[in-house]
Amino acid sequence: MFTPKYPPPDTAPAATETTAATNTPAPAAPTPSPAPVVPVSNRPTVQLTPGSAIALAAGGGAVVLVVGAVLVSMLLAVAITATSVAVCAVVLRFLLNAERKH
Repeated sequence: MFTPKYPPPDTAPAATETTAATNTPAPAAPTPSPAPVVPVSNRPTVQLTPGSAIALAAGGGAVVLVVGAVLVSMLLAVAITATSVAVCAVVLRFLLNAERKH
């Protein structure tokens, strides 16, 4: 399952030429590799007009403002909750200390 799968080896016979003078095989000339084929995209291209670019920038700015407002409100809610818990702890401590002294 995890072993690599290699393509089968090329089974074409190697072309060798012999020269008449030396009677030795000459190396075969390398065949040129085909040019890579560029795939044609079926997706339409998007062209931004100045109006759509401004609308896109305004929409992005609005998203940033909304996300910022939500994050600030969450931080404010955590701060208010922490402050109220701290005040309750101080009041309870005061009440318990006053009860122990009397």
